Amino acid sequence: MFNTPTEAQLASIPGLYQTEHIATEDRLVYAHFHLFDSHWFILESDGIDTMFGYCILNGDLLNSGYGYVSLTDLQQINVLGQFEVEFDPYWETKPICEIELIRRGGGIVVDPRDEKNGGDWKWHILQN
Repeated sequence: MFNTPTEAQLASIPGLYQTEHIATEDRLVYAHFHLFDSHWFILESDGIDTMFGYCILNGDLLNSGYGYVSLTDLQQINVLGQFEVEFDPYWETKPICEIELIRRGGGIVVDPRDEKNGGDWKWHILQN
């Protein structure tokens, strides 16, 4: 893995299930990993290996979604012996609503018939 996160960076991410009571639009993304058109936006972590977030694989927005990922698995990805998943050390914590890829991927749905919100973004609610 390129730019492996430090223990301090992982510790700054809320624990698993600690933010599930927060409305989807108010949840924060604390870390970002990427490789080509694949992205992992991290919302929660156990501080060791298991993380929860939004994943887009190979730019496939149609099949992107929320789920769990292992830091160990991300560290082991290697394409042609040259390309590895990269942790973005300059990522600034921001709300889900500010991440265009998540909006386009279905973390939020546009409903032009939603007159109440002027046709703006409408949130998917995470199911427990």
